[in-house]
Amino acid sequence: MKNNKQGGQIPLIKNKKTPADSEPFRRYLGPLFLLMSLFFLNFGGRVVPAPLAPVIEKDLGLTHAEAGSLFLLVYVGYFITLISSGLLSSRITHRQTIILSTIALGIALLVTPLSTGVWSLRLCLWLVGVAGGFYLPSAISTLTDIVPVRHWGKAIAIHELAPTLGFILTPLISEIVIYWFSWRSVFLFLGFFGLLQALVFRRFGRGGSFLGEPPKPKTLRSLFVMPSYWLMIILFSLGVSGTLGTFTMLPLYLVTEHAMERSWANTLISLSRLSSVAMALIGGWFSDRFGPRRTMMIVFLVTGALTMLLGSASRSWIAVIVFLQPLTAVCFFPAGFAALSQITSSEVRHIAVAFTTPFAVLVGGGLIPTLIGFVGDVHSFALGIALLGGFIMAGAAFAPFLRFRSAPQQVPMPHGR
Repeated sequence: MKNNKQGGQIPLIKNKKTPADSEPFRRYLGPLFLLMSLFFLNFGGRVVPAPLAPVIEKDLGLTHAEAGSLFLLVYVGYFITLISSGLLSSRITHRQTIILSTIALGIALLVTPLSTGVWSLRLCLWLVGVAGGFYLPSAISTLTDIVPVRHWGKAIAIHELAPTLGFILTPLISEIVIYWFSWRSVFLFLGFFGLLQALVFRRFGRGGSFLGEPPKPKTLRSLFVMPSYWLMIILFSLGVSGTLGTFTMLPLYLVTEHAMERSWANTLISLSRLSSVAMALIGGWFSDRFGPRRTMMIVFLVTGALTMLLGSASRSWIAVIVFLQPLTAVCFFPAGFAALSQITSSEVRHIAVAFTTPFAVLVGGGLIPTLIGFVGDVHSFALGIALLGGFIMAGAAFAPFLRFRSAPQQVPMPHGR
């Protein structure tokens, strides 16, 4: 089912093949790449403090814990609006929600350079998270409105390239801008880019001209009483910790405790993420072949061990571990979403996906960097990252307790990382 312009529901499945069903996939590439560019800005605006952390910390005189708390504020704001996005889209349509979110994100990024201390910077980054949280649910609804059902897998895969590109390009963009200007100019660049994207999408964007539907309390209750669902939230939090949580504090760790030049550290981190696309595909194959439960156990064990090595490696080996750790960390998500689809019924599956992501990014992308920064202040970054590796390894002990109820079904896989 999907909503019509008046907010009612119309069936997706039709008896006869529509003309759109016979259209080649390349016809939809333009609108898809436009949505992907919006998602790239949305994700990049949330992670850009990571490559800038060493220079921000020095410029504003922040402690490591204060630097880590910046990400917590981003994802607190992101969490609030992501879980409540249906309330907005049910009143102003998904298309208008995307435009409003992108404009608000651009403005929030533009005011961030005005920060003069830790609290003003926290407020600005909280606003970045708030503005960005409205985007993803409406983008997935718009994408599936534009593209016929038979192309949904390919379309979602293209949209999901944005976070990977964010991991790769954000450190490089930051270094290029800092070379000529200051860290504040990076936010200005992204902010102007966001406002331009909102104008382009308003003029050329397609789809999403229908109202959303807020979650029903009855549906939420049926989901929240499931022990396996809360177990999946823990596992997803550990999965996000191994990718986003590690990424956010890695530049500061390499610069502070391994005496790397900031430009080399960001370049190294960017290059280490190039393999993520291929490894995600391999992780999907592994999940299909051996099952999501077993795949998650293996991924948590290997990723946890590599994360512990990341915290204890010598300077001569650190670059190797920086490359190896993301190879396995990204393999969690195909298995994770497959498992999530198996523990829930078809009626609540989309709600399970929509609510798991914000909880996971709040913990893995916000709380974990803050804790790593705190341990970095009282002892060392190395210990904080090694402890994170131990937590991730513990995920292998939780996975066997999942209780599946159905065969896996294909569901939209919003990153949120």
